[in-house]
Amino acid sequence: MFALGVAAISLTGCSVEGPETTSGGELVVAPTPTPSSAPAPSPTPTPAPVPPSATLGSSNVQMAKVASGIDVNSMLRPAGDTSDAGADALGAFRFACVPSHFSYDDPIVHPGKPGAAHLHMFFGNTGTDAFSTYESLRKTGKSTCVNELNRSAYWMPALLDGKGSAIVPSHLTVYYKRRPKSDPWLSAEGDIPDILPRGLRYVFGDDGVKPTFGCEGGPQGHSMPDVLSQCSPGSKFYAVIPSPQCWDGYNLDSPDHRSHMKYQGSPAGGESCPASHPYHLGRLTLTVKWDIEVGDSPSLWRFSSDMDGREPGSSLHADWFGAWEDGVLEAWHDNCIDKHLSCNSGNLGNGSKMAWNEFYDRLDAPRQLVSLSSIPR
Repeated sequence: MFALGVAAISLTGCSVEGPETTSGGELVVAPTPTPSSAPAPSPTPTPAPVPPSATLGSSNVQMAKVASGIDVNSMLRPAGDTSDAGADALGAFRFACVPSHFSYDDPIVHPGKPGAAHLHMFFGNTGTDAFSTYESLRKTGKSTCVNELNRSAYWMPALLDGKGSAIVPSHLTVYYKRRPKSDPWLSAEGDIPDILPRGLRYVFGDDGVKPTFGCEGGPQGHSMPDVLSQCSPGSKFYAVIPSPQCWDGYNLDSPDHRSHMKYQGSPAGGESCPASHPYHLGRLTLTVKWDIEVGDSPSLWRFSSDMDGREPGSSLHADWFGAWEDGVLEAWHDNCIDKHLSCNSGNLGNGSKMAWNEFYDRLDAPRQLVSLSSIPR
């Protein structure tokens, strides 16, 4: 089930939805599988700009549909009513994810090059590796983010304990938020509301918009060492990484994997999207949490991307490679976002919700460490 060069995580525990504060299993290292006779897919090159003439969506730029082979109805359940988002101007869709695997791969920054990246913690599609493409993500892999209707891949640098191990997070909470398309603010500002296009991928954080660090019930701020110095054993340390939400409408990726997306207000300030990136997508916010236990040395903690001598936490970023089931993506956009609802735990806002799979029922398992020497590269 797990790809070459990946440390798989076996989890047990109880189900918990990640709180919107800002916003005992054992580890098994997967053995190296026998290579299949089928050749590995070729790396996907960085896409060239695409003229707005393709398929669906306000910008008309996205990849062609790829059938997943999934029986969609079998992965949906009846759901109760969802509430209005109230004073918040944004419609919201939320869910939690269980950690999937550690790997030195990065299919966005280093496509087709296994082991070329710093160590990452992956969530979502369990088959994500250096050779992953939009097509492969849509067709293969289980999902640790509710179920396989969301085969998107989410990853970030691994948190290291300074003693030779990577720390497995308790869970990841994912929020998608955007103003409803009927909000007059969008047209007044010249922003064009749009659905997440098929094949979009990007890297975010560590580029002017700093992550927020905190301890549940304690301090929060942008300095990871300052926050960790005030965290106590038994608490949860967390990081919140918000994505940009303004898209240029032409590129599903870019040479630096960032410049096709911009944050609201850049570079002129304010809240609207820049004229160069007028398409207003949902903001993706990732909140990941780790348990602090007696005997830990949080002053030694740092992310794998911090290892060049940078201040711990200063390089934290995240990657996202979308691979949603088309009808499900459209459902939560049409209902949760555009009807200004507050949808939780995979509720689609239309009387149905994504059914929890075997991973989603094991959130917040007892804290685990993985020896770095056990993770293949």
